[in-house]
Amino acid sequence: MTLPHPETHPDFYEDVVSKRFMAWLVDVVIISALTAILTVFTLFTALFFLPFFYAVVSFLYRWIGLSRHSATLGMRLFSLEFRRDDGSKFDGSTAFMQVAGYFVSLAIFPLQLVSIVMMLMSERRQGLTDMVLNTVMLNKRAR
Repeated sequence: MTLPHPETHPDFYEDVVSKRFMAWLVDVVIISALTAILTVFTLFTALFFLPFFYAVVSFLYRWIGLSRHSATLGMRLFSLEFRRDDGSKFDGSTAFMQVAGYFVSLAIFPLQLVSIVMMLMSERRQGLTDMVLNTVMLNKRAR
């Protein structure tokens, strides 16, 4: 399978940016809850390095979700999934690179702004990391 073209199959790209944002909000809530639960299991010592601990939980959550399903739980809730340029689902290394790119864009704020503008303006609604890795987020096909 190859990626659907936005002109011939616009339904795959319709509302992807807004759904992607809503999925991100859901994922933040899930990651925050996981971090809180895991903090208890560390006997609250994780509170001393909470931002780092949150980042590790976030990275693992996103990597595992993208590796297994090409989508996090939030993305799955909104019927979104990532695909590679050949139309295949993510493998572990592609998922790792996607999450690493996401974290780089979070760490360097102008990159995040560029990524958002690219999602709003590009034909396939791709962010910066998506463009670099030649991946795309699509609406899942109705089953």
